[in-house]
Amino acid sequence: MNTILIKAATVVNEGRIFVADVLLKDGLIAKIGDSIEAPGAKEINAEGLHLFPGMIDDQVHFREPGLTHKADIFTESMAAVAGGITSFMEMPNTVPNTLTQELLADKYKIASEVSLANYSFFMGASNNNLEEVLKTDPKNVCGIKVFMGSSTGNMLVDNEQVLENIFKDAPILVATHCEDEHTIQRNLALYKEKYGDNITIDMHPLIRSAEACYLSSSMAVGLAKKHNTRLHILHISTAREVALFENIPLKDKRITAEACVHHLWFDDRDYATKGNWIKWNPAVKTEEDKDAILKGVLDGRIDIIATDHAPHTIEEKEQPYLQAPSGGPLVQHAMLALLEMYHQKKITLEQIAEKTAHNVATCFEIDRRGFIREGYWGDLVLVDLNDPVKVTRANTLYKCGWSPFEGQTFQADITHTFVSGNLAYQKGKFMTHEIGKRLNFNR
Repeated sequence: MNTILIKAATVVNEGRIFVADVLLKDGLIAKIGDSIEAPGAKEINAEGLHLFPGMIDDQVHFREPGLTHKADIFTESMAAVAGGITSFMEMPNTVPNTLTQELLADKYKIASEVSLANYSFFMGASNNNLEEVLKTDPKNVCGIKVFMGSSTGNMLVDNEQVLENIFKDAPILVATHCEDEHTIQRNLALYKEKYGDNITIDMHPLIRSAEACYLSSSMAVGLAKKHNTRLHILHISTAREVALFENIPLKDKRITAEACVHHLWFDDRDYATKGNWIKWNPAVKTEEDKDAILKGVLDGRIDIIATDHAPHTIEEKEQPYLQAPSGGPLVQHAMLALLEMYHQKKITLEQIAEKTAHNVATCFEIDRRGFIREGYWGDLVLVDLNDPVKVTRANTLYKCGWSPFEGQTFQADITHTFVSGNLAYQKGKFMTHEIGKRLNFNR
């Protein structure tokens, strides 16, 4: 592999900000220090730029196989790398659903040939595949995904005994999508009775309500406490749910939580201008919910910030509310949005590194990633904090061709992304000759 010397970067790592040189060799961080000499190395002048550990996104939907008209692993990993995401964990609600070890292996094979970022894939749970779930290898699979709410195909797990068995016997971390399906269907029936087919997007957070989220999340927490399950609850969207989690040291937690960028950025006032473009499950809710989620991130109750990147085509999103699918593309702009929140004095640079890299690596026990440390993989991002960029359809890299941030000007931009010690992206150009690596886990 190439040897790369990053000179005079302002390093953001483990609660500190300091200027240093960083030497990458054979994929790893070989040395961090002052005035490093490395004859023959590719040298990058990072003076005035901030160097972060690459973001590890623990929740994406890259749509391959079966839904590649929306996205695929190559296009979305490219957008991720441009957005400073060096590793991702992808969800099992592709087509077919990833409910067998054979189908899981198929996804790893695709990624090993085309992914520009490092990768892992969740094993999916259903009401009738517990035997397959229990075969999952803790050393090289990120976790088991349980949809405790609507999902594609056969992935809603609503059988109470099956849930008990998954939580009791899961060999690794269980990640849950928590929305109570009975509550959602009851709410939807009431709104259909009142409005027929004229339900509008502003009703989305009332149908997929805060009550539905809390009922399901509290149930998951109860099951995890009963069985001492390693539980990770995804995309917290309500103030009430934040109270379910403790602000104890991360190393002592058996139950952790994730917030997503869109729940930190948008609230229900934005439906008037953004419409279905910000239709997600769980729904974007009130300003009070948004503020409480950020507070939970900052006080340690919520451990991770991720994207839930879930692209749909423009044509799909332009359908009426009831037909338009939920989800949106975010990997290219998530880190830029967080850096904008830094400019707004809502979060510090050190907290961004902690919530997008350090804590993800700790939560999932990822081998030698998530920190800027000698001997760790060279997953790094260089950022210019003062180089404004406006999001347009023309500069959006997602296969679906749009972004919920369209029209937004971010104050910062990403200049370089390094994946496993290779320069993968530099100022709009991609180096596609090197593929990312499969994540391994110290379990």
